[in-house]
Amino acid sequence: MTKDAKEVRKNKILKGLETAYEKMLDFKRQKNSEVVIIRDNKIVKIKP
Repeated sequence: MTKDAKEVRKNKILKGLETAYEKMLDFKRQKNSEVVIIRDNKIVKIKP
């Protein structure tokens, strides 16, 4: 696999992850549920 092909694949994966994250946040807003994240090595629940 060439360097250019790897870069293209990486960009597609990152774009897909961003889209999935946005969809997850929209779903959490609709259901009024919390998002669980790690902040300063602690598990934190926040409202989206």
